[in-house]
Amino acid sequence: MKFYNRENELNILKDLYGQCEKTAKMSVLTGRRRIGKTLLSLEFCREYKFIYLFVSKKSEQLLCTEYIDEIKKVFNVPIIGQVNNFKDVFALLMQLAQDEKFTLILDEFQEFYKINPSIYSDIQKLWDLNKNKCKMNLIMIGSVYSLMHKIFQNSKEPLFGRADRIIFLKPFSISTMRNILHDCGETDLQTLFNYYVFTGGIPKYVDLLTTNSAIKFDGIIDFILAENSPLIDEGKNLLIEEFGKDYGTYFSILELISAGKTSRVEIESIMEKNVGGYLARLERDYALISKIKPINAKPGARFLKYRVIDNFLNFWFRFIYRNRSALETGNFLYIKEIIRRDYSIFCGTILERFFYDIFANTQKYNTIGSYWEKGFQNEIDLVAVNDLKKELVLAEIKMNKDKINIRKLKKKSVRLVADFPEYKIKWLGLSLVDAEKYL
Repeated sequence: MKFYNRENELNILKDLYGQCEKTAKMSVLTGRRRIGKTLLSLEFCREYKFIYLFVSKKSEQLLCTEYIDEIKKVFNVPIIGQVNNFKDVFALLMQLAQDEKFTLILDEFQEFYKINPSIYSDIQKLWDLNKNKCKMNLIMIGSVYSLMHKIFQNSKEPLFGRADRIIFLKPFSISTMRNILHDCGETDLQTLFNYYVFTGGIPKYVDLLTTNSAIKFDGIIDFILAENSPLIDEGKNLLIEEFGKDYGTYFSILELISAGKTSRVEIESIMEKNVGGYLARLERDYALISKIKPINAKPGARFLKYRVIDNFLNFWFRFIYRNRSALETGNFLYIKEIIRRDYSIFCGTILERFFYDIFANTQKYNTIGSYWEKGFQNEIDLVAVNDLKKELVLAEIKMNKDKINIRKLKKKSVRLVADFPEYKIKWLGLSLVDAEKYL
């Protein structure tokens, strides 16, 4: 798959590189695995001299041997003697950067935490002492969100406040996925929505599906649910390292949320334990769920919902992890039948997200969300507010357009509308066919 999008991120990296003539610059590139961090950094470096060092899970001494060989190759410099610690490797690179402008990429930077945590203090000291006389453009890439957040945004850590920019790479937008599918000869709106549901815009998943001609619905589920499919164990591969020994509890919570048990009360009644701490960590430390409050909710309002942010993981927990017994016996056909049976119902809330993203992309509204009252009564699927123009959009969103009832929507919105006096109110009934108007 060719390189798509990321113009904003490339421009940020280019701006930082341009400033390296006067002083070294440090940027952090983070985001979930498969989001395209390495590809972005290498795409940026196509125009510039760079050295790429991958932090694999091996001893510091073995890593340093690899790194010294790479330095010799890239810079064509003799290095005498054995270098066994990263502190000396980094010092050498900073010395080279005094005479030559280049980019240093350190990929999977969080792995140093397991190899030798003191490396972060060594980098901080060398950086502070030498950056003003170096021309280094340092890019540090990391996938484990909790560790990267700790390394760079915890005030007690040595590298806190050192990064000039922290770039959190997001999934492809709907418009980018549409362009990719168009390049594959596919213009059907349902296919675009299916890709939104199954991939969530994660570049690696989009690439896997398009490269393997898994374009239509049946092709997608046949590819995902096949022996040796790269996506069948993806949730485990992504998250077990993040969660550690408590992964079972976290997985159970994510499974329940993906199945529609979105309130803490519902989750705790099923799991029969207090999950407040787990929910807080899933939101704050792992950025896997978000807490949703109704539009205009008062501070401290307790009628909250949770949702899994990542569409692929939402699908994976709902259909693959939930049916792991069938998976372990190789009964892929059974899981495919479950997906076909429940897909329309499952997609109801995903279609709401689809329209949230579309409305957000128009940049016409300062607030976009949903609304409900105590007891989850009078739910309104989409509320979009433009306070500048005093406009309020209220929408009911259904997979089946025939089930939309605007009169009922107006009745449910009486209390909410009262909070927006003098606003122009627009009631909409939206289904997938209506998305074309806003794309």
